[in-house]
Amino acid sequence: MSSSKLIMNSALRAAAHVNSSKLPTELAKSSAAFLSSSPSGGKHTLPDLPYDYNALEAVISAETMEIHHSKHHNTYVTNLNVGLEKLDAAVSAGDVSGIIGLQGALKFNGGGHVNHTLFWENLAPSSELKDGPLKGLIEECYGSIDTLKEEMSATTVAVQGSGWGWLGYNAKTGGIEIATCANQDPLQATTGLVPLLGVDVWEHAYYVDYRNVRPSYVKAIWDIVNWDVVESRLVAAQN
Repeated sequence: MSSSKLIMNSALRAAAHVNSSKLPTELAKSSAAFLSSSPSGGKHTLPDLPYDYNALEAVISAETMEIHHSKHHNTYVTNLNVGLEKLDAAVSAGDVSGIIGLQGALKFNGGGHVNHTLFWENLAPSSELKDGPLKGLIEECYGSIDTLKEEMSATTVAVQGSGWGWLGYNAKTGGIEIATCANQDPLQATTGLVPLLGVDVWEHAYYVDYRNVRPSYVKAIWDIVNWDVVESRLVAAQN
């Protein structure tokens, strides 16, 4: 049986396997969620970019984009698929220890895949923040786009080690909030906020172009934010 077929079957039979009395309830739920997340083709794949590697060169070089996308993001995808195959085997065997041992790698690589997919989409060669629900909510919550940029930049630059700076939607308050996540921890699973805009501050995202001067990279990235995508995410989250 191919690995692709294996994972696809996992999604169909996950509930039956994880309801086993051998598995603690929360572990069963998380395992089912991981296994059922596999796309219809059976495996997660590296998404194509909506622009060429050199399209963002005013801010991010083609070299950085190619390495970041084809090497780093692709590694997260590959390791996520490997982890899901191992999880399927562990769940089928009722191997609680094996399932627990896989949680860290699944969170890291799954988060890396999710975060980078969002990241590529929220960049564009040119985009403008227009009058509309996003601009209105930014002004309501932060006073102005300049204040939002200043506060989010400072928070993102201050991430210790590797991680992400985020603008997220709080469904409980109806507002937008700035947050950070360490490593590849996904925003929504970590904070409950729906991700609208993410800035990758792992050094591989900027070292070729900015060396270790993270503030310069974060300042420049505002010039290539795809505000249309950010607004579309907000509207979807509000609905």
